[in-house]
Amino acid sequence: MEYTVLSLASIAGVSTRTLRYYDSIGILKPARINSSGYRIYGQVEIDRLQQILFYRELGVGLDRIREIVTDPSFDGAAALREHREKLLEKKAQLERLIANVDKTIASTEGSISMSNKEKFEGFKKKLIEDNEKKYGKEIRQKYGNDTVNQSNAKIVNMTEEQHKEVTDLADQVRLTLAEAFKAGDPAGELAQKAADLHKQWLSYYWNEYSREAHAGLAQMYVEDERFTAYYDKTQPGTAAFLRAAIHIYTGMKN
Repeated sequence: MEYTVLSLASIAGVSTRTLRYYDSIGILKPARINSSGYRIYGQVEIDRLQQILFYRELGVGLDRIREIVTDPSFDGAAALREHREKLLEKKAQLERLIANVDKTIASTEGSISMSNKEKFEGFKKKLIEDNEKKYGKEIRQKYGNDTVNQSNAKIVNMTEEQHKEVTDLADQVRLTLAEAFKAGDPAGELAQKAADLHKQWLSYYWNEYSREAHAGLAQMYVEDERFTAYYDKTQPGTAAFLRAAIHIYTGMKN
């Protein structure tokens, strides 16, 4: 069966504008253009659109989706299995958060008592899962499963007071780093203070601190574009500046 832009948009729940845009960026071309100039889509295009929408639901950007689905080695069945696993993970995460909300409601109504630690359990687990999803592969390759698992355990066991302390430290790192970056000297007092605050912040997550690991993490901030984007979103070059400050702080300067 074949579909026009209008009919495909209707059954897929997307706008005709979206389909035309997907065509323009080369992510979903029609099977053909008929004699009247209408885009015509067949089963192959329908299956690809389903894959695109799955990836969009999982938060994957269009540029990355285009790379995936236009790759000659793209395996649709394997991709569907991967989608299923990701959706199951998302489902489990939502179920934990819902359970946490239900317990909080019951606690508010007085039918059960809920410790402060329990109130934060769902959010801490979500933090772990988000970190694993974004950086888990790279971090586990760099530091090993045992180190990462121990770090996750520290997050799970974090008290409300510790959570507040580490949140405040993160703000201090951000603000001090911004001021140090304006000064422009990674060996200066402000930059070295930022590096020390960063070390204190890490101590809440790492089972044990080492200068080598600290310097290695700073290097990853520059080598991994996701970390770089996070630090450079306000001031481009901040990630490289922080790396330099940490390398000086740890004595690992090249």
